[in-house]
Amino acid sequence: MPEVMFAGPDGRLEGHYHHSEDPNAPLALIIHPHPLHGGTMNNRIAYTMYRRFQTMGFSVLRYNSRGVGRSQGRYDGGIGEISDAAAALDWMQMINPNSSELWIAGYSFGAFVGMQLLMRRPEIRGWISVAPPADDYDFNFLAPCPCSGLMIAGGKDSMAPEPVIRKLVDKLNTQKNVTVDYRVFPEADHIFSQQAELIADALEDHVTTRQRNLFAPEDAMIQPAAEAVG
Repeated sequence: MPEVMFAGPDGRLEGHYHHSEDPNAPLALIIHPHPLHGGTMNNRIAYTMYRRFQTMGFSVLRYNSRGVGRSQGRYDGGIGEISDAAAALDWMQMINPNSSELWIAGYSFGAFVGMQLLMRRPEIRGWISVAPPADDYDFNFLAPCPCSGLMIAGGKDSMAPEPVIRKLVDKLNTQKNVTVDYRVFPEADHIFSQQAELIADALEDHVTTRQRNLFAPEDAMIQPAAEAVG
């Protein structure tokens, strides 16, 4: 897991990058929670998703947004953080010119940033959003959402309440050619203290299912899953 530094829009950004031995390996970008609330690339959920993508054969990058760790700059209310994510994606694509599959995965505030990036980068194949803060941020920009993905909520999450996330999922599922694989861990709060590996298992299940059905019609790829136990 070598440390890397790459150019961002407000200075250099710090990351950890795993490069697959397969030159055509798929890519995954991991986006951490809110930097003003302790969010870094070393967050347990972000790290667990990073490791699972690595195990699955992806080239994968997690990074610190501006002002976090050794990354230069300072917090910019979300706008600059979206630009940081785009710069991280640019860097990873530059050193993986032969990859044709790209995923993004974000946790909490990182899920919001990831979904914003999704709307700007049509090459993104799929997404993972863990505890998206749908009660604090307006997700109406997902109109239409470009592709299907996995959304995860905690049944006891007071910061990103499950009913609000479910409402977002229901809205996205009305869109043509979009199916959200929605999984709820009933005992989880926003920290997911006992569910990190369950999240990774859900990620792997969703991604491998989508990959198996790569040439199937989008609306036949995957159906919403039953609520998870955890």
